[in-house]
Amino acid sequence: INGLSSLILSDQAGKCQPQCVNIPFIYKKLRVSGQELASQERGNGVSKLILGARIHRHGGLDQVVVEEFPVASPGAGEVLVRLHAAALNHLDLFVLAGIPGIDMPLPHVLGADGAGVVQEIGAGVQGWAPGDEVVLNPGLWCGRCEYCLRGDQSMCPRYRLLGEHVDGTFAQAIVVPAVNLHRKPERLDWHQAAAFPLSTLTAWRMLVTRAGLRPGQTVLIHGIGGGVSLVSMQIALAVGARVLVTSSSDRKLERARRMGASECWNYNTVEVAREVRRATDKRGVDVVVDNVGEATFATSIEACARGGCIVTCGVTSGPQLPVDGRRVFWKHVTIMGSTMGAEDDFRSMLRAVASGSVTPVIDRVFPLQDTAAALEHLRVGEQFGKIVIELS
Repeated sequence: INGLSSLILSDQAGKCQPQCVNIPFIYKKLRVSGQELASQERGNGVSKLILGARIHRHGGLDQVVVEEFPVASPGAGEVLVRLHAAALNHLDLFVLAGIPGIDMPLPHVLGADGAGVVQEIGAGVQGWAPGDEVVLNPGLWCGRCEYCLRGDQSMCPRYRLLGEHVDGTFAQAIVVPAVNLHRKPERLDWHQAAAFPLSTLTAWRMLVTRAGLRPGQTVLIHGIGGGVSLVSMQIALAVGARVLVTSSSDRKLERARRMGASECWNYNTVEVAREVRRATDKRGVDVVVDNVGEATFATSIEACARGGCIVTCGVTSGPQLPVDGRRVFWKHVTIMGSTMGAEDDFRSMLRAVASGSVTPVIDRVFPLQDTAAALEHLRVGEQFGKIVIELS
């Protein structure tokens, strides 16, 4: 705990200078079908047949099809990664249903998280070689705008995500920019390696970079059991904070208690804001992690201490937040939005995972052929930890 606290505080005090790489994002769309990576001569290059899960139109789970399609060889600045595993996020359900304002080409490969082995490198790629074991940063950025140049890649106006704006990781291979590769921590198996990038990066930026969480502070986390909420608890505990959690599942609350949460409340049976006041001697919490939205935001404001903050990365229950402005200004509450994270955030988060301060929790592993069943498991919301797709 002390080591991670020191790491976080030193990162906050002096950010390393970002090494921004100006690489055009020319993505070769995945289109056609094979259970083994096989080569096909195609015009000016070689494409490889892979198996993956994609959709041809938006809708329900019946639109998810596991089929063969080709992935092209990597271009300049790109790398072909043979994926061993991928992991689910609520984003995949949103993409399946269709996200207003995002017009993605169809058919489309789902999935933002993945881990695997470098199979082929494109021209100009340095520092990587076939056989290297890697995890993927799911975020894509331009490398040229003011935000990228100052190291805030996730604020890039052209910021995109694998599996949302371009084809994703629910496939045997993927072509990505080389700047999106990071060394796989040796202590993790492939399922764990695929499970942590998106949720852990998101939680790290929310708590460490944005909220500036410090040892001795108190954190309220809504909806324990989901990927971001669960890893937020691990990060907060590793920093040395006191953690309070909520869920509608007593089973999940008991598991959270065993992992170190000091207070665990079923929001269907208690008034959470009142319990927070009781547990904190009426003071409230320093930080609220709220990725639920409509259903919890009023409680989040009530639960905040004076000068506290709410940090949010999602609105799974709906986007219309009930905000009583009087309570916000009277209590000096800060509301922070946060999306994914910068490369500095990813590197700091990766060190915490590699050191064992944060360990990905796996709920269940599904074979690629059962991707629709995995998405249904996520939709029902009974998971505690990450749901993984086996691709090897």
